[in-house]
Amino acid sequence: MIGSAAPALAPLRDWPYLKGMAQPIQAQQDMMSAARPPSRAGQIIVWGAAGLGGLAVLGAVALWIHYGTTVFFEMITAGIAACF
Repeated sequence: MIGSAAPALAPLRDWPYLKGMAQPIQAQQDMMSAARPPSRAGQIIVWGAAGLGGLAVLGAVALWIHYGTTVFFEMITAGIAACF
């Protein structure tokens, strides 16, 4: 087939149909970002969780100071044992 014309894939009578169907595919130019900007509700949840975590740490430090290390650790182990 070297040097000869390529055979037609469809008869010439179907050319108007094929011309209308064969259109180049356009690549999407605007790629969406993988990460969306944080919403206001998301920020409120994160700051609320950080605040609760800070209060828990502050409460643990206050108990440690008030009761001492031995009683503090006994209270922690008793609380964990009560959960299971």
